[in-house]
Amino acid sequence: MLPSPLLPSQRAVRFQPGPLAGRYPAAAAMVILFLTPYLALSSALPPVAPIIAAQLHMSLQAVNLTSGLANAGYAAGTVLSVQFSQLLPQRRMLLVYGTMLVAGSVLAAAATGPAMFIAGHVLQGLSTALLLIAAAPPLFLGYPADKLRWTVTILDMCIFGAVAAGPLIGGAQASFHAWRPLFWVVAGVAVVALALSLLTFEDAPPANPSAPRDPAAIGLAAAGSVAAFWGASELLTHRFLDPVVVIPLLGGVVLLILLLVYQYRGRRPLLTVRNLNSTIPLSGIVVVVCAAAASVAAVTLTGTVLAPHYTPLHLGLLYVPELGGAVITAIAFGMVISRRLFHYFVLAGMVFLAAGILVLRGAIPPTTGLALAGSALVGVGVGASVTPALFLIGFSVRSPSIQRVFAISEMLRAVAAFLVAPVLLYFAVTQTGLPTPAMSTALWICFGLAAGGALAGVLLYLLGGVRPPAPALARWMGGREPGWESPPLLAAVRHGPAGHVPGQTPARAGSGHGSGGRIAASLTSLPHRHADRRHRDQAGPVVFAYDGSDLAKAAIAEAGRQLPANRDALVLTVWRTYSVGFLPEPGATFDAACAHEVKQAAEQTAAHGAALAQAAGFRVQASAVQGTPTWKAIIDTAGEHQASLIVLGSRGRATPGLLAGSVAGAVASRSPRPVLIVRDHDRASTPTPETSASATVS
Repeated sequence: MLPSPLLPSQRAVRFQPGPLAGRYPAAAAMVILFLTPYLALSSALPPVAPIIAAQLHMSLQAVNLTSGLANAGYAAGTVLSVQFSQLLPQRRMLLVYGTMLVAGSVLAAAATGPAMFIAGHVLQGLSTALLLIAAAPPLFLGYPADKLRWTVTILDMCIFGAVAAGPLIGGAQASFHAWRPLFWVVAGVAVVALALSLLTFEDAPPANPSAPRDPAAIGLAAAGSVAAFWGASELLTHRFLDPVVVIPLLGGVVLLILLLVYQYRGRRPLLTVRNLNSTIPLSGIVVVVCAAAASVAAVTLTGTVLAPHYTPLHLGLLYVPELGGAVITAIAFGMVISRRLFHYFVLAGMVFLAAGILVLRGAIPPTTGLALAGSALVGVGVGASVTPALFLIGFSVRSPSIQRVFAISEMLRAVAAFLVAPVLLYFAVTQTGLPTPAMSTALWICFGLAAGGALAGVLLYLLGGVRPPAPALARWMGGREPGWESPPLLAAVRHGPAGHVPGQTPARAGSGHGSGGRIAASLTSLPHRHADRRHRDQAGPVVFAYDGSDLAKAAIAEAGRQLPANRDALVLTVWRTYSVGFLPEPGATFDAACAHEVKQAAEQTAAHGAALAQAAGFRVQASAVQGTPTWKAIIDTAGEHQASLIVLGSRGRATPGLLAGSVAGAVASRSPRPVLIVRDHDRASTPTPETSASATVS
């Protein structure tokens, strides 16, 4: 159990939710707009690099080094984001990261010299990694399971759709002999994303305020990433064995290996490396690394040798099928995410990737037809392998660990993708970009990475005795168990063939996910309304929307004064993972990313509210409901119980409660039932029912 993410002293600084809080489309749009700018730029930069170099009086080596340092910031930022998420309010930090992305984008777009451009682009890479780890997991776990298929599709298209679109975007911009419009568009997209993060804001506590601070892990990740990417970037103008290349390149790789060993052996590690030491997650890591390295290297190699034969725009158009393939497979991934077919989908992706590399290798330089066909196969392969493999890893651990798992996976993916490509490119082309006989060998290496990754994954499954299971999504999202049980490495060899993988049973009906964005059942149900009819009113119960704030307490007290005594009442606390949505009782301990633990804390808060309602003269039961947006969960629960009245507090112009005026207003405007709103009109102090609460009935 973890210390309460909301201490009593923190209660007065909770911020009002945004008007779009809890709206899945708005939250999904925010994630898309935050992640795509830098990821698209990472592959759009090569066509415009000579223009940037000329206008900012930089060498091509300096531009290449800038790109390498930005990639290093992305790799190291994944680890840094995990540390911040443990210790700092997560949603507030998301605003900080978004502001960093806007600042970096504006710096790069308005750059008047090398230093300004380098600082801006590196900040873009760092902030994108911070945003990925902070924004994506809450989108998986903060909404009902039926949204997961859309979430994984969005993530797949964000990561690889944007990268696949980069050559076309960069080529189109280069055809106008300019680069600033592209960077200003990126800055504009970042501003829109930041605005959406404010509109969808829901205050979220730290995941674990008592988590150990691990500067050693952050230092190893930062030093290893910077050194490795610096060395690889120097290959543009230096020999591989030159000290400026080989020392930082190999030294950085060693530091990153030490990071993994250190985290594996640590007692309270920042990254959950030890939990990945079993068959399915290790297979996923192999696929992520091999597919990322093979795909980026193959596309980079063929793009380099095609560049002298085509204009930048024409070259970008040759890679449009890669974008189409990535989009198609992202949609298909959303359709298979909950099925056993999921595992075979990843394997098929590796096969398509290997086939695409063979097609690209068919002629050097490839013809237009081979380039189009090969890029389409590569797009299908990447879209069906890398992001799905991330979920092979993620479903093998408890869902609260998903941020740490994604941090490890994305760091390894970035290192594999952006280190292997420049090394192979160095050996495959001359300094003028012309192919050497080694080009064929380099593409064979890419093919070997793809085919070898597929074969290694299959062998791990066979030696582990895995029969591909369907993930138990409801169980995984509950946070107490993984989505499936992954057998130990070589389990079939050491213990004989496994008849089945434990824990494959699908989620039970009733663990369920209700309609309209609500999941989970109430803590306790109201007594049957026909029982003891002689002593009960015919009207339905009063529903108190209770979040533990002083305003919610004042609303119960005010209702006790205005309504007849001995009425049935239901005290309702709405909760969700990450943003929580209520104030826990003093001393409550839970992990904000674990649905089961958040639910237990919500039940405690609801029980306290029920005690207050009972003292105010109501016959009361308590209920904790997972739902989003909050106003809809309140209205739906009131409808299920045929409530005669909904009671909730509204802060007015003050800010101490969690049920903001926007929630109260939404309930009042959308509910077909009467609504009693206890308003706070006192700006100076926390409202109390005796001094500063007034009531209106809608």
